[in-house]
Amino acid sequence: MNATELNYSTEPFCLLDIGYSQIFNTCLLEVAVILFLTVLIISGNLVVIFVFHCAPLLSHHTTSSFIQTMAYADLLVGVSCLIPSLSLLHHLEGLNEKLTCMVFSYMVCVLKSVSMASLACVSIDRYVAITRPLSYTALVTPCRLRTCITLIWLYSALIFLPSFFGWGKPGYHGDVFQWCSSWGTQPLFTAFLVAALYAPAALTVCFTYAHIFRICRQHTRQISERRARFGPQDPEPGEQACTDKRYATVLFRITSVFYLLWLPYIIYFLLESAGIYHHAIASFLTTWLAISNSFCNCLIYSLPEAPLPA
Repeated sequence: MNATELNYSTEPFCLLDIGYSQIFNTCLLEVAVILFLTVLIISGNLVVIFVFHCAPLLSHHTTSSFIQTMAYADLLVGVSCLIPSLSLLHHLEGLNEKLTCMVFSYMVCVLKSVSMASLACVSIDRYVAITRPLSYTALVTPCRLRTCITLIWLYSALIFLPSFFGWGKPGYHGDVFQWCSSWGTQPLFTAFLVAALYAPAALTVCFTYAHIFRICRQHTRQISERRARFGPQDPEPGEQACTDKRYATVLFRITSVFYLLWLPYIIYFLLESAGIYHHAIASFLTTWLAISNSFCNCLIYSLPEAPLPA
């Protein structure tokens, strides 16, 4: 091995193939991006969880249970992102790279699946609240709510489990670990994930919110017509529907940002699985753009006229 090959072999694997620092012996660009997102995700979701614990009344709303589930899942995403950060900084050199890659990929995919399923359940919850307001409390009980959250975690954990038995890559593509870059996707496993997770969650969200806003528009129009004919009334019929529309608008905003950030990743995942397109920079950027969603919810909660549902 000549001097050039020896020097190259001692350099860490850099997915973007740029930003390597001889001084720090690491991929500066990747370390900066991942550490920055890690700090934002952990700090932002700790604030959300702290708010819920300091304001117990927030937990009385069923939607808040799903939001808390998402906050804990996003917090764990931030914590798990410490793995590639420490790896790039040479603090995990003693670990088996293959096992580390598989475990990290599995953790990230499971946690983001929990967020995706929780958003779908939130949309169903708001749909039931608006379409069946009189029987809502009988349909959505605390026991059923806890069962639903448990099933979300269990289903998310099981759906990606086949990746440990050689049935394709679970979905993580920001290949900081060198072994991950050679871990190929399989069209059949990708089709399974789309059919069992991505498509049902997206279709559920589209269906429920389309009907929610259609019903709310009808109620708003009826209220306006009633006010024009009889003047303001107290209590105003349909006021609860307007309140639910406010909650639904906030939650729809959260859901829209989630899918906008995940759309490039899902498109790249499908193209790579089909063998149509593969590019290291696209892999890294789409994956960590999707992971950045774990912080975006914290920003949405803090926007004007977008308080946490109570």
